[in-house]
Amino acid sequence: MSNKLNLIALIIVFGILLLAGNPFFVVNEYEQAIITQFGKPIGEPIVKAGLHFKIPFIQKINLFDKRLLEWDGYPTQIPTKDKRYIWVDTTARWRIIDALKFFQSVYDERGGQARLDDIVDAAVRDLVTSNNLVEIVRASNRLLEEAEIPDKDFVEEAALEKISKGREQIRSDILKRAKELAPQYGIELVDLRIKRVNYVEEVRMKVYDRMISERKRAAEQYRSEGKGKKAEIEGQTEKELKQILSLAYKDSQKIKGEADKKATDIYAAAYNQDPQFFSFLKTLDAYSESVGKDTSLILTTDSEYFKYLKSSTTP
Repeated sequence: MSNKLNLIALIIVFGILLLAGNPFFVVNEYEQAIITQFGKPIGEPIVKAGLHFKIPFIQKINLFDKRLLEWDGYPTQIPTKDKRYIWVDTTARWRIIDALKFFQSVYDERGGQARLDDIVDAAVRDLVTSNNLVEIVRASNRLLEEAEIPDKDFVEEAALEKISKGREQIRSDILKRAKELAPQYGIELVDLRIKRVNYVEEVRMKVYDRMISERKRAAEQYRSEGKGKKAEIEGQTEKELKQILSLAYKDSQKIKGEADKKATDIYAAAYNQDPQFFSFLKTLDAYSESVGKDTSLILTTDSEYFKYLKSSTTP
């Protein structure tokens, strides 16, 4: 009886120890696991979600994500083939496709990120140094072919250069080269993008100075052309104004001449009807215009002006 009790007690103690060692573990849909025993992997990676068993206190669970992971590199200063120093900032997406190989080579995600730093940085550096800056900046020749550039003196020579690959092709080449090295670490590099390309500070300031200088030259040229156009417009305006004034003066003189002619005809017609009466009226007009309230006249008796004054006093 005591042996049975001892056996039951032993089973209970063993059960408690087993449960205390947490022999069961859960693998989620987005996870995969590696079981290690004394630091060494045991068996194949567990990729199926569900409840699984391990030996307590001896075996350990190492979980890895099956989802896409983000890699974001540091901006790197790299010289291009045409000796233009630029900062290249890249980002990538990757995932663990072989958890066992990944564990054995880089151990965890931090190690994977560090290894991708080396792989992607080397690929980016190789492709950038073997291509000109214009190939890295532009994606096609479409804008160059469609654009009309009236004055090429104000445009940087590199901007007029046609590309043979372009930024997208270089990005694809970087991704292809990095993909070739990543699988040996249990990693699949899914995609890679160039976030930013920029000149280094010294080169950027020189580029800005050149851009400012070119814009000033362009502005001065436009001002000169504007002044010439202004003088042309003012000259044309002055010419048209003189023509208008000349025609107006001609028309006014013609109208005055016609008016003087009509007035002369009227005067002649009135004079011919009664010359003496006409002479009398004209003399009265002369009196009213020349003689005022305080006017004193000294006339000879044989003056034409005095003739009607003399006759008006005759009885």
